[in-house]
Amino acid sequence: MSSLLVDNIGELVTNGIGADPLGIRRKAAVLVEEDRVAWVGPSAYAPAAEHRIDVGGAAVLPGFVDSHAHLVFAGDRAAEFAARMAGEPYTGGGIRTTVGATRAATDDELRTTVRRLRGEALRQGTTTMEIKSGYGLNVADEARSLRIAAETSSETTFLGAHVVPAEYADRPDDYVGLVCGPMLAAAAPYAKWIDVFCERGAFDVDHARAILACGQAAGLGVRLHANQLGPGPGVQLGVELGAASVDHCTHLSDADVDALASNRFDCMCHEGAHTTTVATLLPGAEFSTRSPYPDARRLLDAGVTVALATDCNPGSSYTSSMPFCIALAVREMRMTPAEAVWAATAGGARALRRDDIGVLTPGARADLVVLDAPSYLHLAYRPGVPLIRQVIRNGVPQ
Repeated sequence: MSSLLVDNIGELVTNGIGADPLGIRRKAAVLVEEDRVAWVGPSAYAPAAEHRIDVGGAAVLPGFVDSHAHLVFAGDRAAEFAARMAGEPYTGGGIRTTVGATRAATDDELRTTVRRLRGEALRQGTTTMEIKSGYGLNVADEARSLRIAAETSSETTFLGAHVVPAEYADRPDDYVGLVCGPMLAAAAPYAKWIDVFCERGAFDVDHARAILACGQAAGLGVRLHANQLGPGPGVQLGVELGAASVDHCTHLSDADVDALASNRFDCMCHEGAHTTTVATLLPGAEFSTRSPYPDARRLLDAGVTVALATDCNPGSSYTSSMPFCIALAVREMRMTPAEAVWAATAGGARALRRDDIGVLTPGARADLVVLDAPSYLHLAYRPGVPLIRQVIRNGVPQ
């Protein structure tokens, strides 16, 4: 069995060992056997291993878990971004522009974009990344989007209900029927999750409930875009359906926060068991659209489980950088650095209902990030600086 000792760690974030939420250990080491963490403890008592990496007192933390990303697309929307910076509001309408470009692209062109962005994210410490469809919006292109996504990630999400495509603009009920019928049947073999953009201008609560129920019946877990552009029923629908995550959560009522804080249900699905719907916050979208940021402090103080993700997409958040999102969360959403790092690692794992990632404890997947810094605090303290020195994914240095 191949073994690797990551040694001389000045500050180790485990998210599971110790009294503080990050489970910080000092002067620590991590033993990796094959693709799993086998031992965590003081460097002075580290066991022998076939290979050793001396990180020279640097900080080490779990690989980032990006639980919301849209990587399968063609083209870009830089002109749309420039228009927003000049004062035009974001409405979500530009999604159809990307749909046209994506439908026209070849498989290899889409595959190249996915691999480029996934590699970009990996170099910035993201070891697990969820990937959605949603820029095909017909049976063939949604199925091929998910097939291509599945080549890169096991966390794939069917988002045929992103917006109603132009050819169904006057027939939204017919489009919902297509999503629930032939499109779902074609997409489900490549998907683990189903998602709906439940917003004004996209899908109302009745359509969203119908689509998600069909996805559940097909064996897919539930995720939901909710309350991004304004108040609405999306968050409470997600809680009602036992969604793993409701994402964006920018415009919340007291009832929405209460629902997220108090929801408790018995659920066994995918790799783990968790009993809450996670609020996944996507500060890159607010940065890119000049919109109000979610109030993470309000959610955390209410006891809601919070995750951070990039929302990487060509229109409203064209970033693959989890460190950037951590810095935004601390500066703009009133999270502490510790809360933001937890949300970007263990919180993202919760949003995917995973127990084996986002933590560095025995039995967990050996996904580690070595910082070019002595503490995780530097992720927020030094925004925009490339602090990821080395990434180890599945026990293999990248």
